[in-house]
Amino acid sequence: MRNKFADVFYELGKADPRLCIVVADISPAGSIAKFRQDFPERFINTGVAEQIMIGMTAGMAQRGLRPFAYTIATFSLYRPFEMVRDDLCYQNLPVTVVGIGGGVTYSTLGATHHAQEDVSIACSIPNLSVVAPCDPSEAAAATRWCAAQEKGPVYLRLGKAGEPDFTAKAPEPWEFGRIRMIKPGSDVCILSYGPIMKRAFAVADRFEAAGKSVAIASAHTLKPLDRERIEQILAGFKHVVVIEECAPNGSLSMRVQQIAWTSRAHCRLDTFTLQDEFKHCYGSHDDLLDEHGLAVGAICAQLGLT
Repeated sequence: MRNKFADVFYELGKADPRLCIVVADISPAGSIAKFRQDFPERFINTGVAEQIMIGMTAGMAQRGLRPFAYTIATFSLYRPFEMVRDDLCYQNLPVTVVGIGGGVTYSTLGATHHAQEDVSIACSIPNLSVVAPCDPSEAAAATRWCAAQEKGPVYLRLGKAGEPDFTAKAPEPWEFGRIRMIKPGSDVCILSYGPIMKRAFAVADRFEAAGKSVAIASAHTLKPLDRERIEQILAGFKHVVVIEECAPNGSLSMRVQQIAWTSRAHCRLDTFTLQDEFKHCYGSHDDLLDEHGLAVGAICAQLGLT
């Protein structure tokens, strides 16, 4: 997903001289390194100075540029939080803040690099749109939208590397602000976003082995949330499942539960999130998800699938 973002950004940057990128103490790789080489005047590395990274992009946007702030998710959102809120969101500037490795992707680097509550925090800031693609194809579509939009600031939450492509042949196109079906079905609907979509598909396989027809929906835009489509899903399926790599408070799961209550939905609703705690577990991304109770087997056990 990270490499796809870089490839698309480079191609867009060749055509649009307003596009520029400001990073904070990360080594550019792939097409971002090529962007630095070909357009050095549009690439800035602030070093360990994330607050300056955000403040700089605000000024660049006011001068008519279309800047992207790009670094690991905890350092693109948490460390410069005041600047994201006041410099970008208060002034409603068209800056894209790219958070690489959302959730617990940077597993072995510990809690300082775990952005398990990033979606919750970002969704609470006025004017800030939040987009979290589930695979390289959605990352490409989201990057193109971010580069062209003039709506205001965006938090673009990306995975890191190695994500399968689930949506290249999806029956519905990617559209900002719209939940889309990426797999048709009639009995159960699974809502998910981000790299954990891989586990949503694994759970769907277990449902189908039990004779159920399973739809999967990508909730790639967390803010503004597509409430109308969620209401349709809650009304149209007997069983709805939400699987996400986010802390429970302020999560998609919490908002779907609220919508289910206010719309008087009658379906069964199960939600699965990261737990509200720091996990003292050293291991891979999969190990951390398992430790948070998001192992496919653990999810299936709670759903009554053996």
